[in-house]
Amino acid sequence: MTTRVWDYLTEYETERQDILDAVETVFASGQLVLGESVRGFEAEFAAYHGVDHCVGVDNGTNAIKLGLQALGVGPGDEVITVSNTAAPTVIAIDATGATPVFVDVRADDHLMDTAQVAAAITPRTRCLLPVHLYGQCVDMAPLTELADRHGLAVLEDCAQAHGARQGGRTAGTTGDVAAFSFYPTKVLGAYGDGGAVLTSDASVAERLRRLRYYGMEERYYTLETPAHNSRLDEVQAEILRRKLKRLDSYVAGRRAVARRYADGLADTGLHLPHTAPGNEHVHYVYVVRHPRRDTVIERLKAYDIHLNISYPWPVHTMTGFAHLGYAAGSLPVTEALAAEIFSLPMYPSLSPDQQDKVIHAVREVLKTL
Repeated sequence: MTTRVWDYLTEYETERQDILDAVETVFASGQLVLGESVRGFEAEFAAYHGVDHCVGVDNGTNAIKLGLQALGVGPGDEVITVSNTAAPTVIAIDATGATPVFVDVRADDHLMDTAQVAAAITPRTRCLLPVHLYGQCVDMAPLTELADRHGLAVLEDCAQAHGARQGGRTAGTTGDVAAFSFYPTKVLGAYGDGGAVLTSDASVAERLRRLRYYGMEERYYTLETPAHNSRLDEVQAEILRRKLKRLDSYVAGRRAVARRYADGLADTGLHLPHTAPGNEHVHYVYVVRHPRRDTVIERLKAYDIHLNISYPWPVHTMTGFAHLGYAAGSLPVTEALAAEIFSLPMYPSLSPDQQDKVIHAVREVLKTL
């Protein structure tokens, strides 16, 4: 049986009745757009995080874009973030007309090196955008201190960190705004695309609701700033309402898989994930590191294990962002990681037998190198 880095079919079999009931609930409701399911999910997701407002949107990329726009970020501004992230983080910044500015990451946990942020701030800097990568939080204390000192906004990219905590505080509750993706692979995943923005600022929430609805007040009047249709789908919202109740169990399942990997691969020489002090990791992906990464991945195919890399091409090296002027070697840790990292299968329904298969195969492959 093929073991992939992610699969939802076993989970679907377990939750099938609830998922299909969610669809029936929406279809029988008489309201298919911005109805009770979206409103209910927004209230429940906000309550889970202990914030005042949640605005559901169509995907995680637009969650970042609209979050930035609601904070007033636009052409001429700079947003400090990292290149070791999924490209949509940076695409969203670019879509506002702002310029992404990169700092490097730390070698041990691959998170933003917050010690480099102060030197990257210029008079044009408007926002700090930490990416809570792989399932754990960037060190937020120095970022919020810098933001307060320089009058900057903070937007947390929480696409990979549903339910993660730092110092007991849930990811997405420290900055001014937090952006979430509900792409199917996520810790809290929909059955299609979806996203949300959290904030405790009522004026920011009001702007977000206009921005997701063409710039209007959810009716065809009072257009202030033209925008696009970026609404969260009612069916996806109802599915997410059901799955939100199981979010903590999903996290517990991922942590159990991570513990089994850590125990089974501890003496192999493979660089295993490091959890930063004060963090509670949710293991969205289980990223490991080896200098002969490509060989390891290729040889694991013989065991019917198919893996991927998060992420093989740092954003600053992509042709579409060549105009930013980051030369090879400008972000040395990010570039070194990109040549060595890969992800082992990680999802709550990964069975113990499948986990043992992965551990055995990795151990056998590493013996041959």
